[in-house]
Amino acid sequence: MTDESPWLRRFHPVAGTDQVVVFFPHAGGSASFFHPHTVDLAPYVDTLTIQYPGRQERYRESLVADIGELAELIYAEVAPAGAEQRLVFFGHSMGAALAFEVALRMEERLGRGPERLFLSGRRAPSSERRPETVHLMGDDGLIAEMLNNGVTDRRLLTDPDTLRMILPVVRNDYRAIETYRPDPAARVACPVTALVGEGDPKCTVEEAAAWAEHTSGDFDLEVFAEGAHFFLVPHRQDVTGVVRERLARVPAEMR
Repeated sequence: MTDESPWLRRFHPVAGTDQVVVFFPHAGGSASFFHPHTVDLAPYVDTLTIQYPGRQERYRESLVADIGELAELIYAEVAPAGAEQRLVFFGHSMGAALAFEVALRMEERLGRGPERLFLSGRRAPSSERRPETVHLMGDDGLIAEMLNNGVTDRRLLTDPDTLRMILPVVRNDYRAIETYRPDPAARVACPVTALVGEGDPKCTVEEAAAWAEHTSGDFDLEVFAEGAHFFLVPHRQDVTGVVRERLARVPAEMR
């Protein structure tokens, strides 16, 4: 697994370690979203970030509007490294669903998955479904949703050329995650850390805590006070601190 793949971005190579944290971005997000988090982790562990098709340097590539299909494509990229490197997955929102699906595939097909999953801002598969129709909204509604998430630069949404590039990607990703139907009984063997903002309208603390039902390994929950859906931006150093602390707990049999 190298950064020669269009699927993988390595911002800060770290030599002398076989442990790699792989970041999975949110709906509409790109690899660069996690650049600040990789800066924090670079002195301690190697990092890679998934770059989905259709954004940044992959803007000419076809979008994928199905979580299962996207998980299969990502699996094909990261699975070969599973036997040689100690992988850790961190996914936020849609990325959490993808990280979980890729981990399931690795454990089922290879008998070995990531050492730990960090699942951020995403309700567990066993949580009650809720109606989600953002992908059906007109452009104005989609733009309003992007503004409400608190991480989209308003200046980007005033430029027609930029909007023509951004809106199809965002709509595609919302379609993918809003039509996703996970197996409510699915479980991984690796430890899981769920992270959630106390005021997240898309994932309650209870819905995040329900990830405990989806692992036969250890589970813990981190709740960030005064955090909304993108709590991992203002709480970036706290989040990367959680990652560093949990990686130190990796069981010997998984190393």
